[in-house]
Amino acid sequence: MGTLAGIARHGRPKGPMETVDHVEVTLEGGLHGDFRGAIKPGGRGRRQVTLLERGDWEAALAEVGHSLPWQERRANLLVDGLDLPQVAGARVRIGDTVELMITRETDPCERMDALAPGLRAALTPDWRGGACSRVVVGGTIRVGDTIIVLEE
Repeated sequence: MGTLAGIARHGRPKGPMETVDHVEVTLEGGLHGDFRGAIKPGGRGRRQVTLLERGDWEAALAEVGHSLPWQERRANLLVDGLDLPQVAGARVRIGDTVELMITRETDPCERMDALAPGLRAALTPDWRGGACSRVVVGGTIRVGDTIIVLEE
């Protein structure tokens, strides 16, 4: 069991990340106010919501000798105290109702090296860059909510 330690969203591509303390999550739109959550016509929604483990972010930063806020990773949810499943199809529940299905690893992009040289490589092993997911059950999530793995 883990805890939702942070929520962030961005309203447009390459736009600034905004942190919030709670957000509505829907099957059609992902996190309310986040441009990536909307499923395009014919799309599968494999990247509606991205999750990042706090420990992985901190380990990658330690490797490159930098300190940066977690939302600079551009992930939607910061998870504390839980190893996220590293397999497509695994499900996690956040709070009382929201369920996400892991779809794939979140590949670190070149933007990470612009933040700190070597950060992209430091995020590459063992899914350190996070996980992409699709919304299976919507609802409202809040910082501090419990996160559990339902099935792997």
